[in-house]
Amino acid sequence: MEKSKLLRYSVQLSMLKHLLNIKKINEKEYQLLLKQLMKEYKIVSNITA
Repeated sequence: MEKSKLLRYSVQLSMLKHLLNIKKINEKEYQLLLKQLMKEYKIVSNITA
């Protein structure tokens, strides 16, 4: 994966986790959005879990 795509994925993942931490989204929504992000960026495994 090119660096710019990896950086965008990392930022989006961080924002998503932040939304979960401040309770703007619930765990179910988090998992759904995480799956979509992983699919979009062709990430096979979530090593941050």
